[in-house]
Amino acid sequence: MSAPSALPLFHVVGFSGHRHVAQTAAVTGAITEALTTLKRETEGEWIALSSVAAGSDQLFIGQARAAGFSWHAILPLPRAEFARDFSYEEWAEVEKILALAEHVRVITENGTREDAYLDCGMETVNGSDVLLAVWDGQPARGRGGTADVVEYALSLGKPVVVIDPATGRTRRENFSAFEHTDPGLTFLNQLPAASVAWSENPFKAPDHIFAFQQKCDHAATHGAPQFRRLIVSTVLLHVVATLVAAAGLAFGLHLTALPWVKLLCLAGALGVALALRYHHHHHSWVRCRLAAEFCRSALATWGLPRAAPLFQDLDLPGVRGLTRALHVLHSRSANAQPVAMDEFKRTYLEKRIDDQLAYYQRQENRALPLHGRLKAGFWIATVLALTTTATYAVCQTWHIAVPPWVESAVFYFLPISLPVVAASFISLISINDLQRRVARYREMHAMLADSRKQVAFCQTWNSLERIVLRTERALLQEVLEWHSITSFAESH
Repeated sequence: MSAPSALPLFHVVGFSGHRHVAQTAAVTGAITEALTTLKRETEGEWIALSSVAAGSDQLFIGQARAAGFSWHAILPLPRAEFARDFSYEEWAEVEKILALAEHVRVITENGTREDAYLDCGMETVNGSDVLLAVWDGQPARGRGGTADVVEYALSLGKPVVVIDPATGRTRRENFSAFEHTDPGLTFLNQLPAASVAWSENPFKAPDHIFAFQQKCDHAATHGAPQFRRLIVSTVLLHVVATLVAAAGLAFGLHLTALPWVKLLCLAGALGVALALRYHHHHHSWVRCRLAAEFCRSALATWGLPRAAPLFQDLDLPGVRGLTRALHVLHSRSANAQPVAMDEFKRTYLEKRIDDQLAYYQRQENRALPLHGRLKAGFWIATVLALTTTATYAVCQTWHIAVPPWVESAVFYFLPISLPVVAASFISLISINDLQRRVARYREMHAMLADSRKQVAFCQTWNSLERIVLRTERALLQEVLEWHSITSFAESH
């Protein structure tokens, strides 16, 4: 790692291969050479990902571990069901190998065996940066065979290394698509360190991970570009330009300054709009905030006996390196540093749920009055616009004489200006996303209140893990929803 607050870069090489390998020595040598080459060509740590079937799977595991790769097992079926594919002696050996795995994931809890093997192969590809395959080039002999897995990887454009089991010859496919680095993680690692927001690391995660979260949060908090305020300024500048033009027409003002004021307002609105479109600071802020919240969720689950699969189904560009690093590091830490359940519950309730409850309550307390004022402004401007327009209609129809200033102000200026003002209030509500935010804050507050009661009652790790995982996924969903809305606003 380049800094005390940096996360390591991990690459994953997945594996698929035939169970029966005639030229064991040639295939073993080819696997070793392929892994050594990958390790030499890239920076960061490599993780091997495979099942543990007899034949080439076990050859791959042995060579990967010998080359210094950590190994993650991915099983098509639960252990008891998977064991039916082995003899008693073979399964005893498999159990010894599985004990060496840093992480074990089971793909299918039900369904046919062939479907389970196909799903396992596809998930191996999905979780890999490179697929290494021992494949004879022939069609799959059954559903989920090596040919199906290779075909799937190639269809996704994944880099593939194919080893011929008869000769040990190796060829590469799609390696122009291989990403040697992760720009998103590199950007986050290079952020300057920040002083911690908490007086201590409450979740007892490794110091560099806690420091990483703190600097991302600091960068997001102090680097926020006030995007909504800039958009609001464009609306207000247009409103001022309209009021100036309406005043000139209604009151017969021919001051030299008026058209210049209008021109400056419109030019200012255009300048702000261009700055919003082409300034990249907003994108950096979004990345920092997203990373900070992902780390916050990971840290909140750090004391669990197993790494929570928070990001298992998340494939968001720009954060793959981050989420992979958090998961791998948590897997290693969970095995090495168990935390007492009562201690974890107390910390999670105080430092996660109670903090989030207070946060959403503060946000609602800020958004609700603003929403009320803007709605009131809309209704006042709308009613006044209707009143002035109706007054003008009545006076014109029945030829009622009014003073000149009333005619200028009530008949001409206000009917033009007030609809624009009313529309600006609605625009401000929409820009600040106030209706959705207020409703969302209330939903999140209610969800967290329920989670707090459930966590407080939990007496087993299994039930506690389920509730914590459900809570964190709900919080992450809120973050992803914010990310979608903010990124859409940025692109426009």
